[in-house]
Amino acid sequence: MAGEALAGAWDLAVDAFLAHCSAEKGLAAASLAAAEHDLARLRTFAVGAGRGPAAVSDADLRDFLLGCADDLAASSRARLLSTLRSFFRFHAAEGLVDGDPTATIAAPRRGRKLPDVLGVAQVERLIEGVDGSEPGDLRDRAILEVLYGCGCRVSELCGLDVTDLDRGEGTLMLRGKGRKMRLVPVGAPALAAVPRWLAPGRPRRAGARPTAALFLNRRGGRFSRVSVWNLLKRAGAAAGLPDSVSPHTLRHSFATHLLEGGADLRAVQELLGHADISTTEIYTHIDRGWLADAWREAHPRAR
Repeated sequence: MAGEALAGAWDLAVDAFLAHCSAEKGLAAASLAAAEHDLARLRTFAVGAGRGPAAVSDADLRDFLLGCADDLAASSRARLLSTLRSFFRFHAAEGLVDGDPTATIAAPRRGRKLPDVLGVAQVERLIEGVDGSEPGDLRDRAILEVLYGCGCRVSELCGLDVTDLDRGEGTLMLRGKGRKMRLVPVGAPALAAVPRWLAPGRPRRAGARPTAALFLNRRGGRFSRVSVWNLLKRAGAAAGLPDSVSPHTLRHSFATHLLEGGADLRAVQELLGHADISTTEIYTHIDRGWLADAWREAHPRAR
């Protein structure tokens, strides 16, 4: 198969897989972009080796992964292999390839990094440090209260519309991974901060331009993920917190503080929107002190 024909075959195979991931699996834009990037690397390698999608062997894939090892972290290598598995399994089911050449390839070992977590006093210092009355200050305070009060992902926060807040019930409707919706409770501080942003802060940002977004930027558009990260960097620096503070830090702190307070692991899983409880269990490894206390209180052989 000539080079152009090979490239065309790969383009068709990749496009079909990405369309499947978007339409049927509901992958978010960021996940689709990561998969597209991974498959572009494979396409370049395979075309150079003269292999079409149906001709790629496990030996080819081992060579490809070995070539990627030097410039990818273990977590990125694991994601790359996961993308390849999904790609070839999809096309095996569709009949484009005879089998899954990734079946004999073991996933790279990787340590599970424990997330950064703030203490309760640090979180309070971070949030209380944003106390101005300008529209931007009101919005930023509301964002921090929602991030810590609900434990939502930054993408979920940026996707919020005004109608997603039910002040009467004290809940927020979040759009999670795979477009899954979940209803989460909102604490009193967030329920107080969001209305302060809605009036008078938000109308001054929206102007005459109608928009459903809950949080707006200076031009009246939807607040972006990058802007939320920048907000956390500014607020964290002002509060004297580590440079590593990010939106994820508040999500991790939310989960850890719930567990330290005695919340059930399954309940925390639901609040975080984790599909698998093993993802939530990482928070039980952050501070073992509360687990030891719970054991001493409950186990008959502890005393």
